[in-house]
Amino acid sequence: MPKASSSSTKGSSAKHNYVIDYSRPAADGVFDGADFENYLHDRIKVEGKAGALGTNVKIVRDGQNKITVSSNVVFSKRYLKYLTKKFLKKSGLRDWVRIVATTKDNYELRFYNITQGDSDAGSEDEEE
Repeated sequence: MPKASSSSTKGSSAKHNYVIDYSRPAADGVFDGADFENYLHDRIKVEGKAGALGTNVKIVRDGQNKITVSSNVVFSKRYLKYLTKKFLKKSGLRDWVRIVATTKDNYELRFYNITQGDSDAGSEDEEE
């Protein structure tokens, strides 16, 4: 007879460590890591309850540039991206900053690449 408990413990015992690097916006002074840490602490849901992280999920700010989220329960990396986008929208930074996956368990906040098209717009007006 196969063991039923071994398959159920595999999924729940998985340990996940996700890192969000916000060094670029923080260097320009537009991003506050402490506010972001508090936002994640208040919004992350564990077993359907927001803010009740307990010992299953830990949020640690590493220095001035990174936040590490460690989880002992099933936790989606995509959920962190979703919460980060919500924080950027709330802060008014969504039009300037994006979140990019750099490795399997890392995200990085980067500025959008905005090219200056002023010289092209001026030449179009002269032709008309």
